[in-house]
Amino acid sequence: MSALTIVHVLSSFQMGGQERVALDLATLQRRAGHRVLAISLAPPPQGRMVDAFRSVGVETDAVSKGRGFDPSLPFRLARRLSKARVDILHSHNPHALIYGAPAAALLRIPSVHTKHGRNPDIGRRTWLRRMASRWVDAYVAVTPALGDIALEQRECAPDRLHVIANGIDVVRFSPRPEARRRAREELGIPESAWVVGTVGRLSPEKDQSLLIDAMTPLLEAQRQLVIVGDGPEREALHLRVAATWKSAFVHMTGARADAENLLAAFDVFALTSRSEGLPLVLLEAMAMRLPVVSTSVGGVPDLVEHGVTGFLVPPRDKKALSEQLAFLSTRPAIAAEVAEVARHAVLERHTMQRMAQEYQALYERLLAERARSRARSLETRDIVRSAGE
Repeated sequence: MSALTIVHVLSSFQMGGQERVALDLATLQRRAGHRVLAISLAPPPQGRMVDAFRSVGVETDAVSKGRGFDPSLPFRLARRLSKARVDILHSHNPHALIYGAPAAALLRIPSVHTKHGRNPDIGRRTWLRRMASRWVDAYVAVTPALGDIALEQRECAPDRLHVIANGIDVVRFSPRPEARRRAREELGIPESAWVVGTVGRLSPEKDQSLLIDAMTPLLEAQRQLVIVGDGPEREALHLRVAATWKSAFVHMTGARADAENLLAAFDVFALTSRSEGLPLVLLEAMAMRLPVVSTSVGGVPDLVEHGVTGFLVPPRDKKALSEQLAFLSTRPAIAAEVAEVARHAVLERHTMQRMAQEYQALYERLLAERARSRARSLETRDIVRSAGE
């Protein structure tokens, strides 16, 4: 197929999972020779990810949403995209769906929407999402569990639902002993210590406080905790760490662009979220051959099979999490075996190349269907015209 013009419509250019998936997808689409645009619906200033999109040759712009529901936005977005002669519109998460799908309908181009998380809504916004999804040609969930949720919540018709798993850069996220040594040296952690770590936004739904509480009985010079990230819970988590009287064994690094370097310092990766879609950081940890312990939420059980590719605990269960971590601290052989199986699972099913190929096949299918539909319409019109002559 010839080169396409593809637009990714995003809620914002802030750092987040959906933005990173869109960036990886756009990067490979540019390498394949397509023209790619990324449009944010957030008001200025633009977020940190805008430079990352531009660095790989993606054109960026913003069509800002007004306060509350903005009925003018689909028209303004369509006007902006009409100048670019877009072939496919790909929206990511609720705001982009609500405004992107009708814009695509106005332009009479195929639209794809990706559901990255549960996106719990009530009232008018749920109704808006259901209405907007009627204009979507393909509704993609990143895990089977999220696909089931989409159907249960009547977010899409069954015949338009597809499941395409997120993928990551498995070259960037691969085991590197030298990076492990450097990261531990930077953090002041002994090479012999056993380290549990997590990476993510410090926010209530990520529940890093659960990890601090579960690790507190285990903390000592040879058992340490690393928390990478920033967010609204930063100060509360700092205070929680200080209250343990073991703060010397907890390292809060703030946000880092080199997450792969800090992941290399871990012995176990822990994810304690109360809700998730298919978290990229879990894939990244698994690709780096780290045993993972995660709360059993959202799409995580689609990825992690307990005792096979990782370990699952109930959300908000401090006792279960602490016991699972303590178990792994004394069972390095089991941890290593599970981590090896998990890495192979990621290499087989969750590379960004595979993700891009599946989306490309979906785009081509939709464009072919749209072309056949137009051809039938023209044929019908000619028949009607001939009958009237």
